[in-house]
Amino acid sequence: MNIWELFVALILGVVEGLTEFAPVSSTGHMIAVDDLLLNSKDLFGPQVANTFKVVIQLGSILAVIVVFRQRFIDMLGLNRKGAAGADRGPKLSLITVIIGIIPAAILGFAFEDYIDEYLFSVNTVVIGLIGGALLMIAADLLQPKVKTNTVDKMTYRQALLMGLFQCIGLWPGFSRSGSTISGGVLLGISHRAASDFTFIMAVPVMAGASGLSLIKNWEYFTVDALPFFIVGFITAFIFALISIRFFLKMIDRVKLVPFAIYRIVLAIIILLMIM
Repeated sequence: MNIWELFVALILGVVEGLTEFAPVSSTGHMIAVDDLLLNSKDLFGPQVANTFKVVIQLGSILAVIVVFRQRFIDMLGLNRKGAAGADRGPKLSLITVIIGIIPAAILGFAFEDYIDEYLFSVNTVVIGLIGGALLMIAADLLQPKVKTNTVDKMTYRQALLMGLFQCIGLWPGFSRSGSTISGGVLLGISHRAASDFTFIMAVPVMAGASGLSLIKNWEYFTVDALPFFIVGFITAFIFALISIRFFLKMIDRVKLVPFAIYRIVLAIIILLMIM
């Protein structure tokens, strides 16, 4: 494996890590950077390139687990009894998360092949980028009074409705996080709490989808391709870790509109690149 191939893995890992959980559409960025500039499919073939994108997504998922590790420990009941603060006040429950992921899990499983075959194109991604941007702008403009400022106070109803908004993110370019955070804001949940719940929900949804893809494509984990996968995975993990921490610190201050404007600019750039 030569230096250029490792450089491609590095760049794609950076793009994945920075964009997977920000409400800007990682799919849109992958098309702009890979399909229109780097062309990893030409280097390794479409099967290896597609498997690589699943592998780097797992790096981003691992970053979420690290950031929210205490939440997952509490939800799974793995914290030591009597630990300081372990039993103080309500905590986000595993049931709440399960309720939130059910809609996207059902629709994603039912329409996975259709989405892969018919919706993964530049045109549909551009539509998703602009549509998602409009939803985010609407969420900020129409935001009701905040009733829930932490995920620990979320109701089952809010979780289910946010899960339904997450289904919109199945359209490539719409952004799972953008759709779900917008839905939470429209339900009277703070931007930070909606973001926390969105990221936590993403772990089982993305892990399940990525796991199934890896099983289907296990044969492409060859010795030659392994360095490509490793570089991408580690890079995606590191940059996702940075991106998530930075995003969560700033989201209550900047809201969603700046990200929406960026998405519209990205859509215009992609259109100019394919004209």
